[in-house]
Amino acid sequence: MTGHVLAIDLGKTGCRGALRSEDGRIRSAEVAGSPGLANAGGVNAAEQAIRGVIDQIGSPGTSFILSVGAAGAASAPDAAVLLARLLAEFPGVAAVAVTSDAVTAHAGALGGSPGVVLAVGTGAVATAVDEAGRFTRVDGWGPLLGDEGSGGWIGVEGLRAALRSHDGRGPETVLAAAATDRYGIGLDELPKHLGRHDNPALVAARFAPVVAAVAAVDDVAATIMTAAGHALASTVLAAIGQSGIHPPVPYAITGGLVELGAALLDPLNRSIAEVIERRESHGGPIDGAMLLALDTSTTLESMVVRIG
Repeated sequence: MTGHVLAIDLGKTGCRGALRSEDGRIRSAEVAGSPGLANAGGVNAAEQAIRGVIDQIGSPGTSFILSVGAAGAASAPDAAVLLARLLAEFPGVAAVAVTSDAVTAHAGALGGSPGVVLAVGTGAVATAVDEAGRFTRVDGWGPLLGDEGSGGWIGVEGLRAALRSHDGRGPETVLAAAATDRYGIGLDELPKHLGRHDNPALVAARFAPVVAAVAAVDDVAATIMTAAGHALASTVLAAIGQSGIHPPVPYAITGGLVELGAALLDPLNRSIAEVIERRESHGGPIDGAMLLALDTSTTLESMVVRIG
């Protein structure tokens, strides 16, 4: 089997790829993400995003394993199989591994070992894997029905608060002026601005760092961030409860929202402290995809679609 691996982290925000050659050298690239495999046209959009990464990285000069963690794969397994079949036809691809981006996030964070991982970015999902390889997934239902506490959720709540303040339906908040500054438009134009985008959750998520930044001086923003932390804690606790893993449960958090800091992490950490054993994340979803490309013995193997 080839030692060249192209690992892909395909999310709703971006599609990142890293090609590792046999000598350990890494070439990477990033393009726009896709709405998710469960969406209409999601497989084709995912295929195009992955092609974009490959085009940027360039030909590895030899055959390679293509390992993909894709948003929506867990809730649309048939779409994951279809994507794997399409990717297997790419030039130079010797083998394909396709799974959920939540699975690659788990593998990257805990190195393929049992435990619970909270992956939080534009969306939010917690995954648990026990010693027998039983996989539990909580939330990750997308911006309309779930992803509570995520970047998209925080952004939407912040923009709603800004519009309530603008209308006089809610308390005054610096989020009103901050939204105007962030998007460069008047508040009256916000619905149209979000509605004309294919991925409005991503547009809203860009406001999440603003909400976190002003939480120390604005009660409305602070309330949103506390609610987000508690929502994420509920997701983690539900994953632990459904998995049947006995506390203290190995736990790691990964994803871009970790950078929001204490405003989000303090209420989250306080709520789960008694049932988790905190682990530093080994790596991110790209690292998880690299691991799953070559190692078929992890506790996550049942969640991977393989061809070749």
